[in-house]
Amino acid sequence: MEKSASSCSLVLLEETKKTPLLHPNGACGYPPAASNGSLVPLTGAGSGAGACAGPEKKAPPAVVPYQERETWTRQMDFMMSCVGFAVGLGNVWRFPYLCYKNGGGVFLIPYMLIVFVGGIPVFFLEIALGQFMKAGSINVWNIAPLFKGLGYASMVIVFFSNTYYIMVLAWAFYYLIKSFNSTLPWSTCDNEWNTPNCIEIFRHQDCINGSLANDTINGNMTCAELANARSPIIEFWENKVLNISSGLGETGEFNWELMLCLIAVWVMVYFCVWKGVKSTGKIVYFTATFPYVVLIILLVRGVTLPGAYDGIMFYIKPDWSKLWEAQVWIDAGTQIFFSYAIGLGALTALGSYNRFNNDCYKDAFVLAMINSGTSFFAGFVVFSILGFMANEQGVHISQVAESGPGLAFIAYPKAVTLMPVAPLWAALFFFMLLLLGLDSQFVGVEGFVTGILDLFPGKSQFRYKREISVAVCCLLCFIIDLSMVTQAGMYVFQLFDYYSASGMSLLWQAFWECIVVAWVYGADRFMDDVALMIGYRPFPWIKWCWSFITPAVCMGIFIFHLVNYKPLTYNNTYVYPWWGEVIGWCLALSSMLCIPVSILYKLVSAKGTFKERWAHLTTPVWGHHHLEYMALPSNAPGTEENKVIIFESVM
Repeated sequence: MEKSASSCSLVLLEETKKTPLLHPNGACGYPPAASNGSLVPLTGAGSGAGACAGPEKKAPPAVVPYQERETWTRQMDFMMSCVGFAVGLGNVWRFPYLCYKNGGGVFLIPYMLIVFVGGIPVFFLEIALGQFMKAGSINVWNIAPLFKGLGYASMVIVFFSNTYYIMVLAWAFYYLIKSFNSTLPWSTCDNEWNTPNCIEIFRHQDCINGSLANDTINGNMTCAELANARSPIIEFWENKVLNISSGLGETGEFNWELMLCLIAVWVMVYFCVWKGVKSTGKIVYFTATFPYVVLIILLVRGVTLPGAYDGIMFYIKPDWSKLWEAQVWIDAGTQIFFSYAIGLGALTALGSYNRFNNDCYKDAFVLAMINSGTSFFAGFVVFSILGFMANEQGVHISQVAESGPGLAFIAYPKAVTLMPVAPLWAALFFFMLLLLGLDSQFVGVEGFVTGILDLFPGKSQFRYKREISVAVCCLLCFIIDLSMVTQAGMYVFQLFDYYSASGMSLLWQAFWECIVVAWVYGADRFMDDVALMIGYRPFPWIKWCWSFITPAVCMGIFIFHLVNYKPLTYNNTYVYPWWGEVIGWCLALSSMLCIPVSILYKLVSAKGTFKERWAHLTTPVWGHHHLEYMALPSNAPGTEENKVIIFESVM
């Protein structure tokens, strides 16, 4: 009587409890007969069939507890989550600014080059690593346990990122609420937060032409005093929203309206994440796609405005002389690593919920092109509006093109006040900002919580372990965020933004990820692992990038950053005190030092010679799911038949 495939696979798995399994990359594992179904970590640094001593060899006592892992309901859930996380505010407010600053269309040359030598290889590496190891940002480094500090470093970075990034959402939510007024509060100078220097229309051209009677503007300010004049949008941003103090040391009082907005967005994030990827994968369909609808609407409106053509040409007009400046290449590199969300561990967590045989290689290229394409498309939207704004004010567009919060909360709000039905366009823009930031935020929280829960894989007595973990994470971040809703909040925000999850931290992280996978675990071995998952080997270019090109690019940009380091300032006027700089470097080093400190600690605490310690600490620790995909040695009896049975039963 012929056995079914499933029954044969059960018999084979019983047999494998007595037979060493040979992984395609050459490592051997011995499944124990323990009731929890866990897999014993490997010992020895050897590879190939010769590393398997046979069934009489005893396995070490340590085990990796088995826990059933969630998977995406459908593959599109994963794609949408990655789009939502990687495509964020940096695509809208940072890329267009860098593009115009660094030679317009010429900037695309270094940008696309670094995409293929740095962005895509590391983006693919993180997703594939999570998918292969079925673990979050910490346990994924069981592939080379000595370097588990990489996981802790990424957890620190993503925690800091979650902490300060949500403030942008709080500001966007605040502006969104204020948009539901017949007259936008930042469009006039007759509010309680305005100063005598406030002026609604800067008539620079009239002052230059001398066409003003008595050189008086609006009857209360002369052309000579125009240099001290302030726009109502700047006063709304600084005096009302931020209520900013004179320095980091003057915390002042809480902004209660902003605090309520902060609470509201944290509640949104919590309920997006608390049930895991099953719910996250559904919500992200809206949060990741609707911003594109808004961008298209704003582009259609923007190109019909006077001055839009000049703005777009200013954005894309090539300046070939910029191509030879080192800063252009540095800006391209830092933007890619920042925009692709590399080094945060969240991509690893998202990949860990994939099916084992998902084609993550194809996914990585598709997602990278969506990310970069969104950045380039957003530039047309932004600069059509800025061209209109410059045309209305009679100034050069370089005077209205800003980066970061200055673009989102000063330039664009000013532009919408000049449009018909201004509240509608303001509401659309800030709703788009809110959604762009929201999916990046809750996927970042998902990545952090996944890493924490993976540290405690055993079955917990608490039924609501995940819900409680997410609540604790959100509450802890909120407590830190309270420092950013004070009058010194913007100074604190900039410290986090400039140091904690900056280019230096991400470049350092990406450098070590490539070194560990390519030179410690082995680039060829990992290419074999990828081939085991997706059914074919990726193009050799990826392996060369992991081994040589990407680490060189990361370290080159990292060193340039250190050599050209400039102290942090706010608005190019306020210089941070020395103790503020110390706090900033502590934030940066808190993640960067995780890697060398962890390596030294593990090497010192291990026993044996240095060679023995290295061999033991760099031997992979396989998870339970690898059993189903590992094949018997080619000389084992009945190998071919049993291989097919295992693969079919898993599928």
